Amino acid sequence: MHQVVRSQLAARRSGTHDTKTRGEVRGGGRKPWRQKGTGRARQGSIRSAQWKGGGVVFGPTPRSYGFRVNNKVVKLAMRSALSAKHSEGVLHVIDAFDLAEPSTKKAAEVLKTLGITGRVTVIVDNDDTNAMLSLRNIPTARVIAASEANTYDWSTTRPCS
Repeated sequence: MHQVVRSQLAARRSGTHDTKTRGEVRGGGRKPWRQKGTGRARQGSIRSAQWKGGGVVFGPTPRSYGFRVNNKVVKLAMRSALSAKHSEGVLHVIDAFDLAEPSTKKAAEVLKTLGITGRVTVIVDNDDTNAMLSLRNIPTARVIAASEANTYDWSTTRPCS
């Protein structure tokens, strides 16, 4: 489960950080002084890393932090997260909310009558827009479509599906 959650969090990172190397810094086209005879150290450009205003040697460059996890491992992690929540007694399965129209008050009442309090993750059917609209305004509820369910959401918050 740890590997899958790490993969999900790594994929969320933007990776847009960037520093300029000596080739990207403006200026520094000619040698600052001749190679021999001055008594000073040889220099090729005033934009080298040791100069003020020079480029950064091993600075960050844009990259992707994501890494692959085998599908079997992803499915196993989801199963283990669900079984852990079930063994804790905090997993509730509700077939449908049956809300005729979007109403946050009615959705909160449904959760209250079921005895579900505190932080909760609610997985709703992909085409159940009334439940999605009703539950999304409850501050302690996190609403996710069934197609977007993932291990990180199950392992970090108290679920209700």
